[in-house]
Amino acid sequence: QVLLVESGGGLVQTGNSLRLSCAASGRTSSIYGMGWFRQAPGKEREFVGFIRWMGDTILYAGSVKGRFTISRDLVKNTVYLQMDNLKPEDTAVYYCAADSEVPFGSGLYPQEYDYWGQGTQVTVSS
Repeated sequence: QVLLVESGGGLVQTGNSLRLSCAASGRTSSIYGMGWFRQAPGKEREFVGFIRWMGDTILYAGSVKGRFTISRDLVKNTVYLQMDNLKPEDTAVYYCAADSEVPFGSGLYPQEYDYWGQGTQVTVSS
């Protein structure tokens, strides 16, 4: 089992930055990839980005590419989501997720993930 704990959300103004963290514990050796998703009120959970736990693959949604950056620290078993130039439409609850059981997925879809964090609220005011 993998436990994910997120932190770093908050209220910011348009154009500002936030960094979210997702600390993994438990069977971290089983993790294939980590994803970030977000869900705004009344909307479906949507893909934000993905990073291979041990590898070079990083994927971004088109809506955040160039503004958000995913990175990882394997010593701390932590994945980060650096969010720059935030916009009001980025307002949502942000979740990290771990894909740790075969068959591994593409990283793009929520159903491919096995473990989820509790979510952290990001609010961007105009």
